[in-house]
Parts: sequence; C-alpha cells; structure tokens
Amino acid sequence: MLQLFKFKGGVKPESHKQESANLPIRTAPLPTRVIIPLRLNSLTTATPTVAVGDAVSKGQCIASAEGRMSTGIHASTSGQVIAIEDAPYPHPSGFSARSVIIAPDGEDRWCELTPFDETNADPQSLRDYLRSAGIVGLGGAGFPSHIKLSPGNARIDTLIINGAECEPWITCDDRLMRERATAIIAGARIMRRVVGAQRIIVGIEDNKPEAIAAMQAAAAAEGKTNGEAGISVVAVPTRYPAGGEKQLIRVLTGIEIPFGKLGFHYGVQCFNVGTAYAVHRAIAFGEPLVNRVVTLTGNVDQAGNWEVPIGMPISEFITLGTAKADTDRYLMGGPMMGFSLPGIDAPLIKTSNCIIAGSPKLFPPPAPEMPCIRCGECAKACPIELQPFELYWHTRAKTFGKTQEYHIFDCIECGCCSFVCPSRIPLVQYFRFAKSEIWAREKEKNAADQAKARFEWKTARDEREKAEKAEKLAKAAAAQAAKKAAEAAAAAAAPADGTAAAEIPPPATAALPPAAATPVDADAARKAAIAAAMERARAQREAAAPKNTDQLTPAQQREIAAVDALRQQAGIEPVPEIPAAEEPKS
Repeated sequence: MLQLFKFKGGVKPESHKQESANLPIRTAPLPTRVIIPLRLNSLTTATPTVAVGDAVSKGQCIASAEGRMSTGIHASTSGQVIAIEDAPYPHPSGFSARSVIIAPDGEDRWCELTPFDETNADPQSLRDYLRSAGIVGLGGAGFPSHIKLSPGNARIDTLIINGAECEPWITCDDRLMRERATAIIAGARIMRRVVGAQRIIVGIEDNKPEAIAAMQAAAAAEGKTNGEAGISVVAVPTRYPAGGEKQLIRVLTGIEIPFGKLGFHYGVQCFNVGTAYAVHRAIAFGEPLVNRVVTLTGNVDQAGNWEVPIGMPISEFITLGTAKADTDRYLMGGPMMGFSLPGIDAPLIKTSNCIIAGSPKLFPPPAPEMPCIRCGECAKACPIELQPFELYWHTRAKTFGKTQEYHIFDCIECGCCSFVCPSRIPLVQYFRFAKSEIWAREKEKNAADQAKARFEWKTARDEREKAEKAEKLAKAAAAQAAKKAAEAAAAAAAPADGTAAAEIPPPATAALPPAAATPVDADAARKAAIAAAMERARAQREAAAPKNTDQLTPAQQREIAAVDALRQQAGIEPVPEIPAAEEPKS
C-alpha cells in the first residue's frame, strides 16, 4: 500500500456534502442567453473572432488565444451573437469584462467535431490541441492546462489526479467520479503520456466511498484493457485543506513544495478530476470545453449538481434549485475560500464549481471582531506554517514591509486561521488587503521609476544636443577667425610694388588646421561670433547711402550740417557726407 504522510495544520469544518451528493448529475435547460467573458484570468484575455449578428454553432471558436497563457474560447450553444460588450463578471469586486453574448436558438446544434488521433501525435501537438480546445484547470484557479503539461526540461515521475474536494458543500467532483470514472481515468492516461509520468495517483478524501469505489473499478478496467499499469486510487484522510495542490502532494508523496516552487520542480504534476474528464472529451470526441458540472446547494428546495453551458447567467441557474424565501445572499465556491456575489447577473464560467444560497440561519452574521489575544490557534491551524497573528498586527499597523518579512505571499487564503480564531477576526480579509496594498505600491513605484528613467534620458539628450550645438558653433567661429587672420597676414605681407600676394609664401602657421593653431573654447567662440556680427553690421552701415538726397537745397544742406555738428558734440558717429547739389540756375 502507498504510504501516506501528514501536512501541518488544517481544520475539520462541517462537510454538508449529503445535501447535494445523493442525486445524479442533471442537464440544465438552455438559458435565454449565454454570456461568455473574453477574460480568462487576471492576466490574459482572448480576441473575438465573431461579430454581432453572426450565427454560431455549439463548440465553434468565438475568440482566439492571445498570448502564451491564453486559450481558445468557444460557443456553449448554437444561436446568434447579439452583442460584444462589457458585462458583469463573477468576482467579489463586481467589475465588468468584455463578453460575447449569444441568444440561443434552442437547437443546441454542435459544429462539426473531429476526434484527435493522440496515438500518432507527439506531446507538443497534444498540448497545442488542448490549448485550442480551451482546456483549463477546473479545480478553481483556471490555470491553462497546456502550460502545466509543458514541464520543460523537468522530468515528471508522478501524475496526481485531485479528487479530494475538501471544501464544504461542494460535491460536483464527487458526482463526476461516481458517474464518469472511466472517462476521468482515460483523460489521466492521456495526460500521463504528454508529461511522460511513470505512475498516476488519484487522491480522494475518505468521506466519498462511492467515488473511491468507482475510480478503483475504472482504474482496474483500464489496466486490463490497455495494459496501463501504475494507476493507484488512494483514500486520504478528510481534513481541510487536503485538496490544496501542495497539501495533496505532501500527503501522497511526502514531498514538501516550498513557496516560489511548483510541483514539476520536484517531479510531480497535479490536475483536477474535472480537467482529466475535459481532456478525454476533447481528444476522444473533439469537444472543446463548453460545459461543466456545478453544484447548487444551501438554502434551496432542490439541491444537486447540474451540467450547465459555460456562460449561463447565475440568475437563471439558481431557479433550478428554487431558493427559499429567506435567502439573503449567494456564494460562489465554498464557505472557506469562496466569496459573496455582489449580484446574480454574472455568468457561470469555467472555474465556477458551486453556488451556495445563504440565509441568516445557515450563515449567521459574523460576531463583532474582538482584540487579538495572541492565543496562537491561528498558527496551529495554518497549513503553510505561518504566524497569522504577526501578519495581522503588521497589517493593522500598515507596516507592509514587515508582513513581507513574515512571508505574507506564502498565504494561500484557505481561511483556516479565521475559522479557529476565538476573537472572530476575519484574518484572511486583512491579508488580502495587505497583499493588494503591496501590489498597488509596487505598481506605483514601478511607474515612478519609469517616469524618472524617462526624465533622466530626456535631460541627458538635451545636454548632449546642447554640447553638440556649442561644438559646432566653436568650430565655425574658429574657422572664421582663422580665415580672417590669414587674410590679414596676406594683406600685410603684400609688397609695395603691387606683386600678387599669391607669389609670397604664407606664414608657417597658416598651414596648420584652425583648431590646432588657435584653440578656442565655447565661450571664446561665442564672443568671436558676436564680434563678427557687430563688424558686419558696422560695414553695412558704412556702405549704406542715404536715399532721396539728390535734390537738396542749400538750406537743407545747412540743416543737415547743423545736425551733424550736434552729433559730433554728443560723440555720435556722423552720417556719411552728402555731395553738394548744384545751385539751381536762375
């Protein structure tokens, strides 16, 4: 038997599985419209390939992948595209995301599907096909599967299929394993071939005996049919959060994955059972990921699991269970890591695994927060072995640098610390606040650094251009000064008998370059340029002759002479002498 290990911390909340796990999976009716967001996760989006008014078929690609972390997006039913616009997105902030909105035609007609021949395909072709089929992790994070199936140079020895489903109330994976175990094992076999793993381990919490039996039977049948050895189905102790990837790897293999590292660094890769089922459907039938199983439970008359089209509005989905009159809110996900929906107009997306109808009886209002008594219960329950009370104090004081010293980003926000806190402090909310503040400040710092770099670059460019301009002026002034010096020397050396200056050899210094003969700095060049300009202005004034002075009378000439006399007394240079006009003949 496979040896099991333990992880530190964890809690045992009331499971509430029986409310929805006893009925088989049902198919949800077609909604009046489907809203398919083009946002895949917090980092990537997709580019629409359809336009308003286009008719689409179920499974048709309506948005192409944009970037390495993106995947294709497909229509979840047949109909007509009625809008491509911002629409509500299932997120605690209530923000909107650009979405393709389709009005179903009621036929639910598939496009032409072609199974993929995986037996004759190389691993990269399989990854590319799964990317185009829109396969992502269905355990909650929605991480693109083609990325997790690309370990690079790492060697994968163990492939883990996660069927733990440790979060209270959620039973969609439980029912999927009970009813479609053969397809899950087939999908796991395909993924093992892609990553080259030697063995497959399916981990299921021991509070799901029917699912364990069904998966063990499917694994045995797969071994007999295809000769696939090394598939183990293991019951793990029920303890939240045993379904966390790193916690399940620890329980099944004994390997501890530190923060900043992933499973493939240690030869292990982990996938959800829903992802394995989607891989099988994509390869065997050519179906992209357009449906998923979602649990509807809580304060409803008919709890259960439904297979729904991606993009079905939550407002229409909750009518399948008939919410009771005292329902006051809806949660997406479980009560430990889920969140209250700000509205029910948002659609179900690929990572939507559960909707819980809440009421004051099921989820009483939280008790007033009291001061921390440093009891240490949160540290005992933390599966990451952090010190939540220290993180809490530094978050309250807004000393976010200290929270990073206490490894706040190691926190997986599982909620164990809040669950056991006797002072009813919502610790996870404090930690989310601290993380968001650190991210925001880091973003502001990066923007400031970029602005500073741009300013410094502009300043350096201006200084460079100024220096280049001064250098050009200096060279021009030096050349002008050298030219004038050469002309003056040639004029002074000319003989009195009028011999041409060209016949007299120039001074020895005239053969030197101007810069070597007369070193001139930028200031001297500027002064030389000013002096040359003043000299040119004086020459122009001397060459200028007064106009309209041809027919001056003797009286006018006497007036001009008087003005010149005054100018000489004032020390002002007189105007050029005007030739005397002839006396008019009588």
